[in-house]
Amino acid sequence: MLYTTYLPTPVSGSVQESNSLRAEVVRLKREMQATSSQDEFAKWAKLRRQHDKAEAKYNERASAPINPKTRQDDLELTFSASLSATSLKSHRASFTRLVTTTRWLGTNGLRFLIQWWFAKTPMFWIPKDWVPYYVAWLLSFPRAPVGAVSIQIWGSACATVVQMVGAAAVSGWVLLQEHRGEGRGRGERVAMGAEGRTGGGGGGEEKKEL
Repeated sequence: MLYTTYLPTPVSGSVQESNSLRAEVVRLKREMQATSSQDEFAKWAKLRRQHDKAEAKYNERASAPINPKTRQDDLELTFSASLSATSLKSHRASFTRLVTTTRWLGTNGLRFLIQWWFAKTPMFWIPKDWVPYYVAWLLSFPRAPVGAVSIQIWGSACATVVQMVGAAAVSGWVLLQEHRGEGRGRGERVAMGAEGRTGGGGGGEEKKEL
C-alpha cells in the first residue's frame, strides 16, 4: 500500500494501473473456471479471449519502461526521466530497499548516533567501593568515566529487561489461554457425564416398572 500511494507521481499511477490489470486478470480467470467449457462454450470462449487479452496487456505493462504521463513540474519530470528505463518490478525493489534503509536509519541508526554522541556522558554514578574496579570499568565501557554507567551498558540493560518482560507477558498469556481451554474441556466432560448418568437412571426406572 505504501508503494502505490507514496507519491502522486506518474510512477504511482503506473503501479495502480498495473494492479488494476492484475485484478482484472484474476477476475476473468475465476469466471472462466466457474464456467463449463462444454455446457456454455460460447461464454467460456468469450471469457478466454478477454482473459488472454488482459493477461498479455498486464505482462506488457509490467515489463515495459515507465514513461511520464504528465509533466506537472520539473521535479516530476526529473523523477520520471530517471526511471524511464526501469521496469515496475525493478523500481518496486528499489523502493523497498529505500524504505528498509530509511526505517533502519530511523531506529537503529538513530540509536547508534545517540550512543556515540553521549558516549562520554554518565547515565548515573555508582557509589564508591560498591563494585570492584574491573566491574566499574566494564560498566563504564567504552568511553564513560570509570565509576559511572555508560549509555551503551544502560541501553543494553534496558533492552534486556524489556525483552524479558515481553517474553514473560507472552508466556503468561499463553498459559492463561491453555488454562481456560482446559477448564472448558473439563466442564464439557462433566456435563456429558451428568447427561449419561441421567439417561442411565431413566432406563432403570423403565425396567423397574416392567
